Amino acid sequence: VQLVESGGGSVQVGGTLRLSCLASRSTVSISRMAWFRQVEGKEREGLAVIHSDGILAYKESVRGRFTISGDIAKNTMYLEMTNLEPEDTAMYYCAADPQWAASLSRSLSPRDFTYWGQGTQVTVS
Repeated sequence: VQLVESGGGSVQVGGTLRLSCLASRSTVSISRMAWFRQVEGKEREGLAVIHSDGILAYKESVRGRFTISGDIAKNTMYLEMTNLEPEDTAMYYCAADPQWAASLSRSLSPRDFTYWGQGTQVTVS
């Protein structure tokens, strides 16, 4: 499975960006897709996840500013980011995993995702 992110860029404080992730068609059936971000020198952090059953979960610090959406069946996912702050500057990654398990439906741990995109840079200033 190949994941391709798009939509990153530079934006002013308070601005909005919408990231997109498209997974290539594969024999692998995706059950969960998520957004992560990483600042150089820091750990990758999970932001939001969408499960094939429609379950959504967010990192508490972005809840209310970031909105995840998508269609798992069509292997597409989006992240609408509003009221962006300089602290949101990072490389943003799309991730996906085929494992369906209730215990994983809200997981934002990088280790629970198998497939990763190359990332798209978001810079807020």
